[in-house]
Amino acid sequence: MQMDRILQIAVPLTGVIALVYAFLKAGWIKRQDAGNATMQEIAGHIAEGAIAFLKREYRVLAIFVIAVAVLLGVGYAQSETSHTLVALSFVVGAFCSALAGFIGMKVATRANVRTANAARTGLATALQVAFSGGLVMGLCVVGLGVLGLSILYSIYSNLFVEYVNGVPTELSVTRVINILTGFSLGASSIALFARVGGGIYTKAADVGADLAGKVYEGIPEDDPRNPATIADNVGDNVGDVAGMGADLFESYVGSIIGTMVIGVTFITAFEALPDFHFPLAGVLLPLALAGAGILASIVGAFLVRTREGGDPQKALNTGELVAALIMFVASYFIINALLPAQWTAPDLSRGGELFTYTSLNVFFAVIIGIVAGTAIGFITEYYCSAEKKATFHIAKASITGSATNIIAGLAIGMKSTGLPIIVLVAAIIGAASLAGLYGIAIAAVGMLSVLGIQLAVDAYGPISDNSGGIAEMSHLPPEVRQRTDKLDAVGNTTAAIGKGFAIGSAALTALALFAAYMQQTGMKTLDVSQPFVMGGLFIGAMLPFVFSAIAMEAVGRAAADMIKEVGRQFNEIKGLREGTAKAEYAKCVDISTKAAIREMVVPGVLAVAVPVIIGFIDYQMLGGLLVGVTVSGVLLAIFQANAGGAWDNAKKRFEAGITVDGQSYKKGSDAHKAAVVGDTVGDPLKDTSGPSINILMKLIAVVALVIAPILVSFHGVQIVPPLQAGGVLVPAPTQGATGPAAIELTPLE
Repeated sequence: MQMDRILQIAVPLTGVIALVYAFLKAGWIKRQDAGNATMQEIAGHIAEGAIAFLKREYRVLAIFVIAVAVLLGVGYAQSETSHTLVALSFVVGAFCSALAGFIGMKVATRANVRTANAARTGLATALQVAFSGGLVMGLCVVGLGVLGLSILYSIYSNLFVEYVNGVPTELSVTRVINILTGFSLGASSIALFARVGGGIYTKAADVGADLAGKVYEGIPEDDPRNPATIADNVGDNVGDVAGMGADLFESYVGSIIGTMVIGVTFITAFEALPDFHFPLAGVLLPLALAGAGILASIVGAFLVRTREGGDPQKALNTGELVAALIMFVASYFIINALLPAQWTAPDLSRGGELFTYTSLNVFFAVIIGIVAGTAIGFITEYYCSAEKKATFHIAKASITGSATNIIAGLAIGMKSTGLPIIVLVAAIIGAASLAGLYGIAIAAVGMLSVLGIQLAVDAYGPISDNSGGIAEMSHLPPEVRQRTDKLDAVGNTTAAIGKGFAIGSAALTALALFAAYMQQTGMKTLDVSQPFVMGGLFIGAMLPFVFSAIAMEAVGRAAADMIKEVGRQFNEIKGLREGTAKAEYAKCVDISTKAAIREMVVPGVLAVAVPVIIGFIDYQMLGGLLVGVTVSGVLLAIFQANAGGAWDNAKKRFEAGITVDGQSYKKGSDAHKAAVVGDTVGDPLKDTSGPSINILMKLIAVVALVIAPILVSFHGVQIVPPLQAGGVLVPAPTQGATGPAAIELTPLE
């Protein structure tokens, strides 16, 4: 059996394994004890609010998906380099992303109360329940991503790939991947709305709950008297479970597709090698690595164990480390099995000049991606951890008031962009020097290869946070809250690392998609001295700022409505302050839901419409826009995520008790109130606008890649790729024709 046929069977099988294992884990979670009637009632409110939000959000998104699918189907009806089936890819990508989010959140809202109940008897079982809930999310994302991509690729290959002397032609394989890019666009669309909508929801509730509860009413976090508490807990799920899952699902499939596009350039070079008979190796390698990463994640998940009284952080780190080590070894053997030892092909990062690639260098590029992602995550953790100097600096500044707290937080956020950018630059240069643009793209695949367990650790955080809230509202014994707080403290660290990882993966994925766009439009270089290109750079750099402003204003408006509603209930419901009457939680949930659905539309339209408009003005201007939005977006995303995380943990230092210059400060002090204000400012930065920029960068790049065939035809671009096969081949465009279909290859004697 040919290697490509083997992979077309083996890769989807790994996706099936991921989904089966996720199903088994979901069943195990459901069989755990959900606790007493009060706990189940509170958990029921959270689950009901979370699922109700997703259903309303998906109803709106269904209209968007149908409308875009129709436009794609019509737009590509006559395309020679793509096909109307790109609309099917778009719908399948959107469906897979939405399904992963729905399943993940459904299980997370079951796991939270079961984690709280398990914490009544010990920490070890509580960790297992919380991590298993996150693992279902992680495995659904990678399973549906790999399964959807690999099945669509197999179908389209059988329909469209043409062979000359038994060798698939580059143009026909390019057409297949052009059709497949719709899958990434569908995933990106859902991701943007899930992140923006979920972020607005969670921060409207969180800011409203914090200000109305802690500052105005002076009651603790997660106090059942606070009407916004349930909405806040719902928000943890819609923002940090469904939203984060959709974000990384998009990065996952985007990095794979970007690498596949660049891998097409190796077909002719591979065929020229005398003892090598797998011309699609460069195209299918990212799928093979993704499949191996699924198996590595499952093995790593088995090792997330701790004894009673042990360290949950160590258990989670062990699982991730083992999965990464397995991937190190597996990727070496996979790359050596699929790629030739050495070959020569053009590289766009060198202006289309011929470059000598080796399988060993491709392997090292994968390792660079894995190491860079881990490094960025831990740098982020350094700036956000409640145990490190950065948050102590902000806490100390809080003693003199809110203004100095905010100044310190802004400074830490800005400073925190330095090291991650240096790591990214080193990764980009290192990967490109080893394997050109293909090296950058495959580094992104490497970074995301064990996403199954990485996302499990991320989703573990909000489940643990919810479990603490349920324990508090159910009036469980103090030792239960102590155990859930220990899990939650680890969750705060994993959330910070996860946000850094998401930004790093978004940057590399956006670069991979940008490289694919350059290849599809035949751009060897991007001349920034050209007015259109420079204009595109500035517009791209502006977009993340405008996008962030829209998201933050939405949070502000919704939070104001939330504060008014909380104040109304405290004033009108007799006995609420005393705890003898119940709050009307549903009204606060409804405020967040309506605000999120209403406010997510404008950012979504902005992200999709701008690249289309710019692309039709000038396709190179769109290239400039991609560069601008990536550079500006990465910096702004790191700044917002780290500033918000640092403000949050500076506040937590006061809640745990802190001594500055010999004087003790505790919860409720003026310094703590100043820290709460800083945290409130930082909340929408780290959980709404910051994470949404990740998706903005990738979505704009995916839109550009999807419309590239149309732009080539619209602008009359002649694609003249330098190719090599045996002797050197030079392109000879057919007279009077334009676009990829016009290319003929003439041997250079």
